[in-house]
Amino acid sequence: MPPWPSLGSRVSIRYRVGGAHTDVIGYLRAVAPRIEVHTKSSGPVFISPDDVVAVRELSHTVVRASEIRALEHAAALAWPGTQHHWHRGWLLRAAGGHTSRANSAVPLDFSAAIADLDDIVSWYGERGLTPWLALPDRLVRVRAAGVKRTRVMVRDIDPAGLVVATTLRNRPDAAWLNGYRLGVPEEVLTAVIDGEVTFASIAGAAGGRGAITCAPDGTTWLGISAVHVADAQRRAGHGRVVCETLQAWGADRGARRAYVQVLDDNHAAIALYGSLGFRLHHHLRYLDARVLLPR
Repeated sequence: MPPWPSLGSRVSIRYRVGGAHTDVIGYLRAVAPRIEVHTKSSGPVFISPDDVVAVRELSHTVVRASEIRALEHAAALAWPGTQHHWHRGWLLRAAGGHTSRANSAVPLDFSAAIADLDDIVSWYGERGLTPWLALPDRLVRVRAAGVKRTRVMVRDIDPAGLVVATTLRNRPDAAWLNGYRLGVPEEVLTAVIDGEVTFASIAGAAGGRGAITCAPDGTTWLGISAVHVADAQRRAGHGRVVCETLQAWGADRGARRAYVQVLDDNHAAIALYGSLGFRLHHHLRYLDARVLLPR
């Protein structure tokens, strides 16, 4: 049996019926003893696990490419690196190699094309950096698999009942940086374009970063990132408190939607964000631009 997304996920399942294959798209309700998928048109579909050929998790609701582009624009402004440069629809970001998000080029305009990679490679080469492309689903056609497959998860922010339950500062203090443990410089963490950042802390236990930026479609987004919990404080709900505090902060500043970006293999973080109501919006991956240059 293939690995299963969490119950409630929207999935596409290919399975055997007699001597042929067929597909079903719907919401996963059970995986044992039978797989149960609820479809919009025909209700529940039941499948024997032995008949399953392939499973693919889909965005929780149908998402247009324009919505992906708008969200990615807001997310790029929230992690712009310490240097950034627009080049033919791509936003190039550099931060001395600290974090993938702040050291990659992302296609944010319809004009962005793979044909423009020579200048991108040169820009990163001048800075001694790998020319990583951050490639969200469906924005440019690239078949190469890439690395660091990342899920972007979203939810609406409901201000009701949210309270600021941790300390918030506009810069990370020494304790926050020590808890984060990734060695990302303060100037990279505090960088934002046309937005605002905050850093939430529970002393000796947990922390996280929130960034408010606006997408071209007018949506004000809260990006939650850099959530960390001390080893000795895990499974005590601190990560949840940090995320809820950041949502309250964002709501107070006009954000009504929130997103997180999490690696596909970070199962603990995915479970936390799922329990907070975040659902899959789209995927992205990173690819060295030099792979796509003509040889």
